[in-house]
Amino acid sequence: MATRITVDPITRIEGHLRIDVEVDEGRVTKAWSSGQMWRGIEKILVGRDPLEAWTYTQRFCGVCTTVHAITSVRAVENALGMEVPVNAQLIRNIIQTAHAIQDHIVHFYHLSAVDWVDVVSALKADPRKAAQLAESLSDWSLNGVHEMTAVQNRLKKFVESGQLGPFATGFWGHPEMKLPPEVNLMAVAHYLQALEVQNYCNKIVAILGGKSPHIQNVAVGGVSNSIGHDAPSVLNMERLMFVKGFIDKLEKFIHSVYMVDVPAVGAFYLDWTKVGGGVTNYLSVPDCPQDSKGTIFDLPGGYIKGGDLSTFKPIKTHGDKYFQDGVAESSKHAWYHGDNTLHPWDGETEPNYNDFNDDGQYSWIKAPTFYGERAEVGPLANVLVSVAAGHEPAKKHLNTAINTLKTVGKLKEVPLEALNSTIGRHAARAVRCAVMMDTLKDQWHALVNNIGTGDLDTFNAPVFPKGEVRGFGFHEAPRGALSHWVVIEKKKIKNYQAVVPSTWNAGPRAENGDPGPYEMSLLNNPVADPEKPLEVLRTVHSFDPCIACAIHMVDTEQKEIVKVKAL
Repeated sequence: MATRITVDPITRIEGHLRIDVEVDEGRVTKAWSSGQMWRGIEKILVGRDPLEAWTYTQRFCGVCTTVHAITSVRAVENALGMEVPVNAQLIRNIIQTAHAIQDHIVHFYHLSAVDWVDVVSALKADPRKAAQLAESLSDWSLNGVHEMTAVQNRLKKFVESGQLGPFATGFWGHPEMKLPPEVNLMAVAHYLQALEVQNYCNKIVAILGGKSPHIQNVAVGGVSNSIGHDAPSVLNMERLMFVKGFIDKLEKFIHSVYMVDVPAVGAFYLDWTKVGGGVTNYLSVPDCPQDSKGTIFDLPGGYIKGGDLSTFKPIKTHGDKYFQDGVAESSKHAWYHGDNTLHPWDGETEPNYNDFNDDGQYSWIKAPTFYGERAEVGPLANVLVSVAAGHEPAKKHLNTAINTLKTVGKLKEVPLEALNSTIGRHAARAVRCAVMMDTLKDQWHALVNNIGTGDLDTFNAPVFPKGEVRGFGFHEAPRGALSHWVVIEKKKIKNYQAVVPSTWNAGPRAENGDPGPYEMSLLNNPVADPEKPLEVLRTVHSFDPCIACAIHMVDTEQKEIVKVKAL
């Protein structure tokens, strides 16, 4: 007889997510993914000035702020048919790549690694052997015996105090934890080091964006940064060299720690390369535009069907018609009025909560489709699309990760199909992070070189045409393809919809009943102990859920929580 397990809320994510599974003979046979709060910002935007939309959309989330600001201005620029100065494109690119690197570091080390690393087991490790192992894998300067001993002593103090602090909620001692104590100690050391390293990304974003989170420098038509060679209050070479210093510090950690840890840990969990495959249709959008029109990109995008790279179809430009015509959202199984599948320009956001119904409505998240099919977005989709597109940096870093996995796991071959899995998503995210590290450096050099030509432009003034205009903007955010869709009439927003990565992945069943990527990936997952469903968390966490982006809060009793006056 099947056992129903409800995990509510899923922790170590952003937002409020509920996962239900039915387990029969130790395997998941059915799954439901439910966003537990409503996003109402689309309705707040109606009637407002499109030039201000980015300031509101940043509030979709407290983490993914920059991505919604940049995608929003791209949507309005697309509607107005605008070009954007190259300097503005490059400044935005530096901000978004730094943000992506920060997100990937935090996701692996601080949100999901403890699904695989038994922190308490690290107390049993021999620090000398842990250091020997770490130093055999990379030349990272903080892998020595002194560091490992210091981390273990710090961990002992946590345990002796009876308060594990950030490690308090793990399934320590779970039978599915397989790492030797020395590997656990190495991973804990890098967890603590990553806390400082990820902050370098935030400093880059804050220097260029004015603050982080919630940058203040973007505008429809460019950025508000003034570029100069002499004035101290503008973006000058002193500030750019300050940014460069943080880029250099990040690079060593990404290549010598993150890109080593993921395949090294993964080598002990090879059975998880056969679990969590999901829908295997993959969607990714191009990013890091290099020209004013958004037709030349450093990072490719496209669509792959059924995990078959030969089906790759590219997405080429901002305003790409193949992408524009393919996106739709179903609300048949979401708590909204109406159950039609609608294009985002015609999208509706009228809440209609009526409790959790297995075969009816059970989520505040809609179900996006691409030409009628469910699709997974995120680093796994991006890496497979990049390989299919022949992107050399992606191929290089993927080969590096596979070679490390083969060395540690003593394997002869690792097929590309192994990426279609729970552990494969972590490997893909590490590869994506390494690609973004290269891209961050490239954007910095491109900006300096372009300024060197005498081009100091950062802004084009927007002009509104008469009548109704429609536009969309996309961005390959840390969790995958993000798009904003806007309809403008008489200089006011008539409709606004955001189709975010966690909407693609966490959505409920579509109009035809097809499960979403979370739901599909959970099918056939092992569950050793229904009271401690660690395996469910592993697969869900591999997507890096950000439900705050996908939904927001509603009070069905309409109690006033806070009143804000917008001037």
